[in-house]
Formats: sequence, structure tokens, C-alpha cells
Amino acid sequence: MLTAIIIEDMKDALALLKSDIKQQHPDINVIDTAQSVVEAAKLLRKTQPDILFLDIMLGDGTGFDILEIFPDLKSKIIFVTASDEFAIKAFKFAAIDYVLKPYSNEELSTAIERAKQHIQPSKERLEILKETLSAPEKKPDKISLHTLDKIIIVSLDDIVRCESDSNNTMFYLENGQKIFVTKTLKYFADLLKPCGFIRVHQSHLVNMQCISAFIKTDGGYLMLKNGENVPVSVRKKTEVIEVLDQMHR
Repeated sequence: MLTAIIIEDMKDALALLKSDIKQQHPDINVIDTAQSVVEAAKLLRKTQPDILFLDIMLGDGTGFDILEIFPDLKSKIIFVTASDEFAIKAFKFAAIDYVLKPYSNEELSTAIERAKQHIQPSKERLEILKETLSAPEKKPDKISLHTLDKIIIVSLDDIVRCESDSNNTMFYLENGQKIFVTKTLKYFADLLKPCGFIRVHQSHLVNMQCISAFIKTDGGYLMLKNGENVPVSVRKKTEVIEVLDQMHR
């Protein structure tokens, strides 16, 4: 039997989550609940559960305040957040799982299964999450990349380009390193577009800072500062030219 504590400041949401866990996950015993950072701190000083359901925004602070009070927390964390595009972006950059309110039974089950299997997110990934959440208008400096066997934290400035490999993506870094990530290029194109990356082809996403020139011959391609060439699709040509013009104004 696994133990759980729910930290959620909305009474109805707390009651619903507690009820859903009881009905659908009889192997998890919700031993206590809290509605604020102060209440949660008192609880966790006495006992640390196997799983902590942690809401990000609490009346007297945030879920991160709790993690700072307990830097060596042994519980597996399932973050619960309201549907907010900035929050979702932050979780994606940090490669940390979350449950989005209102959630489906399937989403809750998936999160619980992941929590049972996963080791804790590193302090650095939690820091990326915290920074991205606290300054939604600021461009994140780093992204966490999920490979098949580990999570690698990479500075956005070190990414030269990304190339699609069927439903996966290969990242090419400035130092020559390649990172194979099990997510689609579209996923990263949507995530990285506000951060200075441009989709120039169905299979290619490029860091605009790494572009040296646009060559109009041979169907059109980009010459990168590292000497590589990347094709530009006919459909994307006008957009690429406009973006490069704006950069050089």
C-alpha cells in the first residue's frame, strides 16, 4: 500500500482528487491533505508520503516553496496545475510530468504510473520549471531533453538545429554532440518558435542565431555558421526570407 498526501488550496478540487484516488487506485492511501504552504510544511515534518500531489499555486505561496523547505524530500511528486499555457510550456521545458486540471481518469492513472516508476526530477530541472513559471515572458535559457535512457539539460544557445527522424527528433549541438529525443519535431517547433527557432522544412528546425546566409540557388537552402547546409522548402521560403530580413535590419 502506497501513502499519499494532497496539497491543493481549492476545497472542491482537493475533495475530487481524494475521491478519485480512493475509487480508482485502491493501492494508494491518502493519509492527509493540506491547503497551504504552512499546513503542508507541518504535515511533511511529521511524515513524508510515497507520493505527493502538489498544486503549483497555493494561497500563501507556491509548490516550490514547499520543495525549498524540504530539499531532500523523498516523496515522488505529481504536479497538479490549472490549464494555463505558460504553466504547460514550463513543464515541457523542464521535461517534468504534470496533471492538468480538469484531468481525465486516464491522465491521473498515467501520472500515478509514471510516479511509481520514475526517480525524482533533478534540482536543475525543478529550477528550469520554477524560472520558466516565474517569468513567462522571458525566453528560457535551458531545456530538458528526454532521451531513451536519461534526461539531458541543454542550453538553448548551444542548439544549432533539430532534424526529424520519423516521430523522433535529433538535436545537433554546437560542440558536435547529437541527442536523440523521442518526441516529434512539431512538438519542439511549437515549443521553441518563441525562442528564436524557425521551422524551415518539414524535417528541419534551425536556431536563427546559427544562420550565416540564405542561398537562393539549388531550390534554396540555409548555410549555417558551422558550415552545414539545411534545405528550405518552397512553402517556407517567403517566411524564411522575411525573418532573415527582420534580423538584419
